[in-house]
Amino acid sequence: MPMAALQLCERPVVLFDFDGTVADTGRAVMTSTRKTLAARGFSEAQMGDLRRMIGPPLWKSFHDFYGFSREESLVVADEYRAFFDELGPEEYPVFDGIPELLDGLVAQGKRLAVATSRMEAKCVDMVGELGLSQFEAVVGMNPPQGRETKADSVRDALAALGAAAGDAVMIGDRFNDVEGAHAMSVPCIGIYSGAAAPGEHEAAGADAVVHSVAELAKLFAI
Repeated sequence: MPMAALQLCERPVVLFDFDGTVADTGRAVMTSTRKTLAARGFSEAQMGDLRRMIGPPLWKSFHDFYGFSREESLVVADEYRAFFDELGPEEYPVFDGIPELLDGLVAQGKRLAVATSRMEAKCVDMVGELGLSQFEAVVGMNPPQGRETKADSVRDALAALGAAAGDAVMIGDRFNDVEGAHAMSVPCIGIYSGAAAPGEHEAAGADAVVHSVAELAKLFAI
């Protein structure tokens, strides 16, 4: 194991992405995206691979992948959220091993927070529904408070804990987690848990890479 990865795991603050890292929201995201685009007249062929919607900020994905303007994308993202809100927690279960990992980190004295690209109020609800009381803060998109990017969430999650970038490590399952963490000078461990393409974390410059929750727990000596 690289020495750098071991040193990352000694940091006292651990920030987690939510979708695809803590909770297996892939099916729920793809179902909601399919309904949203179908209502907008898209064919299955035009929708393409819906897995790419898991992780990055919604409006940006609708903009980048489906040709909506920024203004339209914000509206389409709201339409998507209406479909997602119809789903219950059984549609976005916690990944196997995550509760034990979180408990183990807390037992080591680490402080945990969520830094997500999901709208903050919804993520707070979802974390509560899933019984994840280990997180001291859940920080997500909140445009009125100036949070529109992963980097914004990372910045404000650190602030919520009164922590500095040098105290923290980020864990995420997509390239935007790595990029958002690095924008705030926080190293990032990339986890391959479903949505990332092979090599995605390495290409984004992840500071360490794991392929399962079990491997992540081992990295933290849990």
